[in-house]
Amino acid sequence: MSDNEQLRLHAIVKGRVQGVGFRAFVVENAVVIGAVGWARNRWDGSVEVMAEGDRETLEKLLAVLQRGPRVSKVTQVDQEWGAASREFRSFQVKSTY
Repeated sequence: MSDNEQLRLHAIVKGRVQGVGFRAFVVENAVVIGAVGWARNRWDGSVEVMAEGDRETLEKLLAVLQRGPRVSKVTQVDQEWGAASREFRSFQVKSTY
């Protein structure tokens, strides 16, 4: 696996992650570190994130997800890794699922 191989990270963030600016926090940080994809609230109270980039970029994003904004409380981040689809051009908030 080369360092610049594009990967996909699918994460479900659990805890107090809705109503605390979590999605905006993810978007802001993802743009800064260079990840593309989306974040959305789920009906079960979690936040779902689909992101693509190289391993280093996605590891940085994963650290962001585990930390969350100051007023959030992340209790768990479930993650799945795979090959990038290269379908994303930016990072944005999607509608609740």
